[in-house]
Amino acid sequence: MPSAYIPVLIYAMLVIAFPVVTLALAKYIRPSSTSVGAKLKPYECGIPPEGDARGRYSVRFYIIAMLFVIFDVETMFLIPWAILYKGWVAAHLGLFALASMVVFLGILLVGYVWLYKKGALEWA
Repeated sequence: MPSAYIPVLIYAMLVIAFPVVTLALAKYIRPSSTSVGAKLKPYECGIPPEGDARGRYSVRFYIIAMLFVIFDVETMFLIPWAILYKGWVAAHLGLFALASMVVFLGILLVGYVWLYKKGALEWA
């Protein structure tokens, strides 16, 4: 085995050992409690809970969550593109790069307008 990989092997062993040792140590240090009934109840800022915590959510919450993920992924594509754009301009590919991003944002805008017209963004 090449000696260049020895630090990586030591690091990998530490990465595996640290959580195992920490969890084992925490199990032996913490006080043992016999009351598990209170631990299973949901905590709502000191107020006794009303009803079951495992209630059903409206589909609107899932739609908003999916929209957030879609526009978050859009940002993940937009930031690297913006960083690389200066290099593309220097390589005379700036117009093509700009057009491709305008098409990408246009598709997202069409989807956003479609959702708005369908009423997916209305809460009332």
